[in-house]
Amino acid sequence: MGGSPLKTYTPEQRSRHAEMLANRVRKRHALLSRKFAKQNIEAFRLYDWDIPEIRAVVDWYAGHVVVAEYTRTQTGPDWLPEMGLAVAHALDIPESRLYLKKRQTAAREGEKRYQRSRKEGQRFSLRERDLRFWVNLSQQLDTGLFSDHRDTRSLIRDMAADQDFLNLYCYTGSFTCYAAAGGARSSVSVDRSGPYLRWAGDNLALNDLQGRKHQMIRSDAGVFLEKARDQGRRFTLAMVDPPSFSTIRTGGEGFDVLRDHPQLIRRVLRIMEPGGVVFFSTNHQRFVSRFDDLPASRIEEITPDTVPEDYRNRKVHRCWRIQNPE
Repeated sequence: MGGSPLKTYTPEQRSRHAEMLANRVRKRHALLSRKFAKQNIEAFRLYDWDIPEIRAVVDWYAGHVVVAEYTRTQTGPDWLPEMGLAVAHALDIPESRLYLKKRQTAAREGEKRYQRSRKEGQRFSLRERDLRFWVNLSQQLDTGLFSDHRDTRSLIRDMAADQDFLNLYCYTGSFTCYAAAGGARSSVSVDRSGPYLRWAGDNLALNDLQGRKHQMIRSDAGVFLEKARDQGRRFTLAMVDPPSFSTIRTGGEGFDVLRDHPQLIRRVLRIMEPGGVVFFSTNHQRFVSRFDDLPASRIEEITPDTVPEDYRNRKVHRCWRIQNPE
C-alpha cells in the first residue's frame, strides 16, 4: 500500500549529473568571475538547481567552493561527494577548498536549513566591493555572509549618511558595515547570538569602522523593541531581515514570519523618526505579505532592485521599502 521504495541514482546517472553540473559551473564561473572581479566581489552563486535533476547549490568564496545538496532520498550517500569533486575539478581548485553540505528544500519550524559540515576549517576574509568580511565555510551552519543581499547593502550605504541606523537580526553585521562606511551617524546592531555579535564586531574592526557610535546589543528582537520604545530611542533607517522561524528560549510560541511580520514591522515603525525608512526582507519561499493595516505612508516592493544577477534563477528573497509618515 505504501508503494515501492525510491531507488538511489545509479553510478551511470551520477556520472551524467556530474558531467552536466561541471559544464554548467565552468561556464558560469567564466562569465561571472570576470564581471565580479571588476567590482571586487569575491563571493557569488554559480548554480542553484538550474537543471531539474541536479538538486544542488554551488557558491564561490574567493577560491573556495561550497556545494550544497537539496536533500532527497534517491540521491544516495555517494551523490553529493561525486558532484563536489566534479565541481572542484571543473574550477581547478584543490579538495581542501571544497565544502559539502546538506540543505533542506523548505525549512519548517524547529528545523535547520543546513547540516553542519564535517570538515574543520578556519575563517578567512574576502572582498565585497571596498569592504571585507570574515567567512567560515565549515564550522557554521551558514557561512557568515549572505551574498544575495549585496545589492541591498549598497542601497543601505547610499542612504546612510548622517542616519541613525538599526540593524535588527543583525547576524554578522554586514549591513552595519555598509551603513558605517556610508557615513551613518550611529548604528545599533541587535541579535540574540553572542557569537554572531562578536563576529559583527570583528567585521567592523576588519574595515576599521569600529567605535562607540556603533553599538552591539545582545537581545531578542521583541525585547529590544519594547525597551527602545520605553527609553524613547529613535532611528531614521532600519534593516529588518528576520528568520522564517525562531523559538523563544524562555518558552512561548516563538516567531513565525508568516504570522508575525505585521506586528514586527508595526513595532519597528514605532521607534522610527517621522519619515524614517525600514527595509524589510524575508527568504521564506511561500511568504504572503499582510501590509494593509501598517501605519506607513509608503510601502514599495523593491525585490527586482535587491536580487543580484547570480541569484535570479530562483526566488532567493523578497524585500520592501517601508516609510514612516512625516
